[in-house]
Amino acid sequence: MNSKVYFIDLRAKYKESFINKIGKLLSAAGLSETFKERDLVAIKLHFGEAGNSAFVRPVFLRKIVESIKEKGGTPFLTDANTLYAGTRGNSPSHLITAIRNGFAYSVVDAPIIIADGLRGKSATPVIINKKRFKRVYIGSEIVQADSLVSVAHFKGHELSGFGGTIKNLGMGCASRRGKLAQHSGMAPKVKKKKCVGCGDCIDHCSQKAISLVDEKSVINPKKCMGCGECIIICPNNAIQVQSNKSIPVFLENMIEYTFGVLKSKKNKALFLNFITDVSPACDCYPYNDAPIVRDIGVVAAKDPVAIDQASVDLVNREQALPNSCLETNIKPGEDKFKGVYPKVDWTIQLNYAESLGLGSRKYELITI
Repeated sequence: MNSKVYFIDLRAKYKESFINKIGKLLSAAGLSETFKERDLVAIKLHFGEAGNSAFVRPVFLRKIVESIKEKGGTPFLTDANTLYAGTRGNSPSHLITAIRNGFAYSVVDAPIIIADGLRGKSATPVIINKKRFKRVYIGSEIVQADSLVSVAHFKGHELSGFGGTIKNLGMGCASRRGKLAQHSGMAPKVKKKKCVGCGDCIDHCSQKAISLVDEKSVINPKKCMGCGECIIICPNNAIQVQSNKSIPVFLENMIEYTFGVLKSKKNKALFLNFITDVSPACDCYPYNDAPIVRDIGVVAAKDPVAIDQASVDLVNREQALPNSCLETNIKPGEDKFKGVYPKVDWTIQLNYAESLGLGSRKYELITI
């Protein structure tokens, strides 16, 4: 049987705002069946790096919070700290960034609890016994929550092709130790012909893994943690992922972490993808490039594989927007994410997730 994925577009009218449509979407997708009265409900989202503005708007999160409270749950907003140098590497900085980006209690009506503690070391090991990991390390507050609502901004990503529900769970819920394990062996390569020795990558490397040798950047794989920030930072496209070896491993690592996140949340998780401001790269960067397609809408489901497959399909059936970074695959039906990242096979994550029983790539799209 095909999984059900529910969809709302962005149309609104005087008697029905888009925010009210979000409430209808949550009801149709089964929010009330996701948690019991007095459950602590973790709303996992990305607060956005300082300087980025593509993340899901706080006013939309408020509606999700209200809907959970109306049904007797106790919601809190959460995310785990980052590996890379930025404004969310520890809880105090993370909280300040979240509040400055609009996620203050007075706006969203829910507290923020960083899932993996002060410095990202508050982790709970979860035994999964899969191909790449026997156990995974998840932010403790997410493990301890009774239920989970994932709210993901659907966009491109330089290592996974796209980032949606699965990345929001697998990478986003992992502690620093878990994130490092997923990125292990992901050191990118430098194309010396393109490198001009500007040093931008050196300034942005939190691990001091990059140096200049004969006016060319050199990456020390023993120090590199594989976060991929230098790939996007480089103004000359001189740093690239080693796709043949690294990408399949990284994606399978991320899927196994998603499995670990959801292990204790069977029938107690709901997933949303906001297919708006579809930027080509992750919200982890201190900027966001122009969207590659128009704003499409929001999807919700209880199947993390189906919702990401549906989101990819909705994006790919669009005509690319002019003046975006897309130079190929711009027509309706062409793969927009392959157009941005031609060396990344995003299907690996969905196929492996399906093989682990996380969900199905076959779905029925139901418009609300």
